[in-house]
Amino acid sequence: MPQSRKNAGPRLDPRRPLVFSTVDLDRSPGSVRKQTRSVPAPAHVHAGLAGVPEGADIELRVQLEAVSQGVLVTTTAQAPVTGECARCLEPVHDQVEVTFQELFEYPDADGAAAGEGYALHGDLLDLEPALHDALVLALPLAPLCREDCPGLCVECGALLAVAGPDHGHGPAVDPRWAGLQEAAARLTDPETGTAGQNGNGHRESAPGSPAGPDD
Repeated sequence: MPQSRKNAGPRLDPRRPLVFSTVDLDRSPGSVRKQTRSVPAPAHVHAGLAGVPEGADIELRVQLEAVSQGVLVTTTAQAPVTGECARCLEPVHDQVEVTFQELFEYPDADGAAAGEGYALHGDLLDLEPALHDALVLALPLAPLCREDCPGLCVECGALLAVAGPDHGHGPAVDPRWAGLQEAAARLTDPETGTAGQNGNGHRESAPGSPAGPDD
């Protein structure tokens, strides 16, 4: 469990974009305040092949509600997502929206939360850890540039979306027979398809066939 979930620590800087003040919130249960805010994305919001670029604009809708244990925060966040397509490795640009709730508890005498929630820092709360975790859980582990992305050619790595449906490399050759096919090609006249000549100028016959008059 992150330390920030249990211990309020030093006083927060109210100028930080993800720090919210509860000073205007009546501590009577049921009191509600709502805010909208555009904030820079936290660092290290990544999962699999996707992530939210650090510093990118995130649009927040935040509801602060006083409850008996502290302040219940309901947040909806919209963030840009970048990454690589899991099939073709081309760049992916998308949006993710996530809604989450966290309880910020009134701290005890030691400044720690009494339960498993986050602790309030006096009249301030830091939404960054909760936002970070919610975004990471919402990210696609294997993003796609499009739902029907055909991916890459397994033979040459070409983008199949660009190469088209006719792209191919012919039937696969069993590597155990590749040497025999090369030998047969050397013994076959490329124009007539008949057996070629050996090094002495004589025609070569297939094994087991009768010798010709020149043999």
